[in-house]
This record gives sequence, C-alpha cells and structure tokens, in this order.
Amino acid sequence: MDRREFTKQLLTTVSSFALMDSLLAFNAIEKNIKPITDHWAISLQEYCSDLKINAITPIQWQQKIEELYCKVDLEELLKFINFENLVKGFEYPEYGVSTKPVKFPILQGLPENTVFVKKIFGMKKDRAIIPHGHSNMASAHLLLKGEMHLRHYEKIHQESQNLIIKPSIDTIAKVGESSSISDEKDNVHWFIAHTETAFTFDVIMLDLNQKSYDIHNLDIYKSEDLKNGTLKVPILDTQVALKKYGKHHH
Repeated sequence: MDRREFTKQLLTTVSSFALMDSLLAFNAIEKNIKPITDHWAISLQEYCSDLKINAITPIQWQQKIEELYCKVDLEELLKFINFENLVKGFEYPEYGVSTKPVKFPILQGLPENTVFVKKIFGMKKDRAIIPHGHSNMASAHLLLKGEMHLRHYEKIHQESQNLIIKPSIDTIAKVGESSSISDEKDNVHWFIAHTETAFTFDVIMLDLNQKSYDIHNLDIYKSEDLKNGTLKVPILDTQVALKKYGKHHH
C-alpha cells in the first residue's frame, strides 16, 4: 500500500469515528430531550387541538386521551400539577363537588394557555358529581385519589324537558382509572365518592362545533323505563338536582 492509499484509508477511518461520536452525542442529547418533547401534556394539547378543529372525531379523542392516561405515570402527573399544594386547605362542600384550576409548569412546546380547561374536582365521602349530560362538550377524568362509583349513559336524544338515555357503564373506579364523555359516546355521567375524599383530574373541551356548551342535570331516580333498554329522564334545575343528588343517603 502506497502512502497516498494509506492516508486515504486513515482519513476514512477518522471520519467514521467522528461520525460515530457525533451520533452517540446526538443520541445522548435526544435521550435527555425525549421526556420533554414527548411529554404527556404536549400530547394532550395536540389531541385537544385536533378535536377543536375537527381533525379527529370526539370518539377518537376519547380513545386517545384514555390511552394517554394509561401510559402516564401517576406520581409524575401529581408532581407536574402540584397536587399536594392544590389540596392544601381544600374546601369540601356539604353537597356535590368543589373544583380548583390547574396550572401547568412552563414546558417547551406547550402554550401557557392550553386549548382545554384543566381542573381538579374533589369531594367528601358520599358526595357526588351529580348525574348530568352535555352538549357541545367533551371531557376526560382521571381518578387521582380515592374510589368512586361511576355510572355512564348514552344520550339518545332530547324530548322537551326529558332526555332519553341508555345505561352504558356501571363500575367502581379506582386510582389511575379514567373515563370520558362526548356528544357521541357515554355522554351522561354520575360519580359518587366511596372513600373519605376523592379527586379527579379533568380535561374539558367547551363550545365544540362552534356552538355554546350546555349541561343537563338529570333526575335518574324519576326515570321511566321505556322497555327497550332506554330510560326517559326528567331534566332538573341545578339547585334542585344538587340538593337531591349532591349527597348520597344510604
């Protein structure tokens, strides 16, 4: 091998090592960046933005959010939303539920004002998020603490001051489990706390389809069985519904 050929091979080898070092360095940086660029809050913002512009359907949004919640490390989420600070001095109402807004820390790629509303909902044992349905809304609920009796119903349609609904879910929800609602799936829900306290992290999308959202409180105990798997349920005034369903009596 002459000197020229030797020098050429040497330069090639040096270049290869330099390229390898660059790739290793890039991978090391990428590994450090990944927890930020792939953060669940950024994915949440993307899914909600897609729903807002109808790039995905409400059912697809529900699926994506619930899949995301299954992957989220609960301890990391609690720290991210500063849960311990949020519940300090939390006021539990005698009827129903109380809420506090959640503020995300600064995160590259996440706008300060997210497209979704974010809150924690908290209540004492036997208190309830009263049975209600929605219009032009979607929301997802992750149980952070405690245990709840969770019921869902499909909203079939509205008749004057009644909703026609069909039972879809009846379960005991535990920490780390989630549920969601939209106009297309499991629209009506009802939570009753089974433990001394219970909290959910809620992501709420309002005024979908460029229409104002609405909420219908329901008198489930006065429902009429239509004998076809559906129930005809009266719509209640908020204060009346809260008095009747905000505190569960055994």
